Amino acid sequence: MPLFEQLLIKYPDKVKLVYKNYPLPSHKYAVQAAMAALAAGLQGKFWEFHDALYKNYNRLDDQKVQEIVLQLGLDETQFNQDKRSPQLAARIRQDWEEGKQLGIRGTPTLFINGKKVKNRSIKNMEALIDEQLKAGKTKEIKAAGQ
Repeated sequence: MPLFEQLLIKYPDKVKLVYKNYPLPSHKYAVQAAMAALAAGLQGKFWEFHDALYKNYNRLDDQKVQEIVLQLGLDETQFNQDKRSPQLAARIRQDWEEGKQLGIRGTPTLFINGKKVKNRSIKNMEALIDEQLKAGKTKEIKAAGQ
């Protein structure tokens, strides 16, 4: 089971997952992939699309994205319209600028309450979350990806 799912199950009312887009300039299809995931999100399928993108990260192109659209049963016309949305592009630019200011160099990068997590083992993540909860601090995990 993926790390985030384990943490959200263990802390259902105490932890909030915030995902930020950070398309790496070195990946020629990263921006299009981020746009596609957000477009799928408008149809309630962000995480499913996200997971399919990561599974196929080394084979991403327009054809692979369309295959994922069909596999997930998305409205293809709506998806193709949404993935060109200026609002989604602006969101990605805003996320990227925030990540740049935080010094993100690669993905995925994780933060708990603004503190970068270096050891992403489940035990370490749980210890960090428990420490923050004991201190009564805001409970937020941010993940930068794409």
